[in-house]
Amino acid sequence: MINYNSASELRSFLEKEELGMQKKFGQNFLINPAVRKTLVETLGAETGDEVWEVGPGLGAMTAPLLEMGLKVKAFEIDKGFIRVLKNIFSFDNGFHGNFTLIEGDVMKTWQDQRSSCRFFLGNLPYNVAAALLADFIEKKRYFSRMVVTVQKEVALRMAAKAGSSDYSSFSVLCASVYNVKPLMIIKREAFFPQPNVDSMGVLLENKNAQPCPLVFYPLVRSLFASRRKTIKNNFLTFLSSRKGKKEALDICSAVLRENSINENERAENLDFDAFLSLAKSLENMRL
Repeated sequence: MINYNSASELRSFLEKEELGMQKKFGQNFLINPAVRKTLVETLGAETGDEVWEVGPGLGAMTAPLLEMGLKVKAFEIDKGFIRVLKNIFSFDNGFHGNFTLIEGDVMKTWQDQRSSCRFFLGNLPYNVAAALLADFIEKKRYFSRMVVTVQKEVALRMAAKAGSSDYSSFSVLCASVYNVKPLMIIKREAFFPQPNVDSMGVLLENKNAQPCPLVFYPLVRSLFASRRKTIKNNFLTFLSSRKGKKEALDICSAVLRENSINENERAENLDFDAFLSLAKSLENMRL
């Protein structure tokens, strides 16, 4: 078995297997065993549960998941790592079909998976983390619990509240489905190779709320599109793409008034409930 806790032994293993770390895939192995243990335990999955894992690398967190009796569906893009994972977690090595490997770009492959898996774990590559989480949410692929490691700045955006400098459309997107709880800062020294920034572990717990109106996500993106513009100006741009200029102006004024939102307010100061209320108003108007 690979020693996942040693950068030097991982380097030797990679050299022996003629594998390289590819920057384009954002590959960084989590070599701190205490951090890995915390992330796996926080997931809260029990024997027999299925877990989706994105970015398994060489299997540092895959192994304990399987040892807990979980069924792991892992998504990996690197052909060299795929070869190693198939060997390590093969039926012949005693894993008896509990490990399934989905090969290729997860952004392209996840939608083909029809299981009702409730758990998600990922040491997510920096270059796809936010896009993947947003894709899940907008396409209504929800999990009961998600535990992810992401770049610290991304984690702060995920958990940000209205009025803070980190608050963005991504913050609202996450809040539409999940309660977001930062777990820990993970220093760059916990990875091999070391990234240039610190990471953060994050827990996302499904709020089991009613689905947002279809107009919700495009509306939120539009209202944040030009952060220096007022709600009125961004809202008008959004409405004008669907209605004539005069009608858009009338609708804008009426909806803002109905929701008691000052037309000179900015999106960064509206909380999730305010965005949801705006979307419901538009839904009632069949926009």
